[in-house]
Amino acid sequence: MSLAGKLTTEVLMVAPHNEFHGVWAKRPHHISNVSPAKVPKVHLHGGEWGTVGSVVAWHYVIDGKDRVTKDVVEAINEENKTIAYTVGEGDLLKEYKSFKIIIQSILKGEAIWVCWTFEYEKLNKNTPHPIKLLEFVIHLSEELDDLVQT
Repeated sequence: MSLAGKLTTEVLMVAPHNEFHGVWAKRPHHISNVSPAKVPKVHLHGGEWGTVGSVVAWHYVIDGKDRVTKDVVEAINEENKTIAYTVGEGDLLKEYKSFKIIIQSILKGEAIWVCWTFEYEKLNKNTPHPIKLLEFVIHLSEELDDLVQT
């Protein structure tokens, strides 16, 4: 049985194509302003905002539990509106040997979709797939979309 997994979802957005990507790629600390109950704090742990190799520390809440992750910005592609984070430290690594998050803003016709992809390896067969985290980022995307529209 393989412990590797991949989850992908797409969320329809109304916000401008560049805006969503810009927040996640260059201004992730603004996420705590969008949804302070879900993401009370985001800070730069190393490097500079919006640069490959920088380390972003996220404090987030799922099911009433405070969690922390320190993610390395692995790639930013302005042309494809993609950013990739690799989890370097934190609560996710208590259940997963490795965890990568890829966020892409995709223009399909006149619609804008945000594609979230999680690539991970579970520590053991009893570790659940990160469905709750996927639901979390879907709701966070919707909250960001609502804020940017107004």
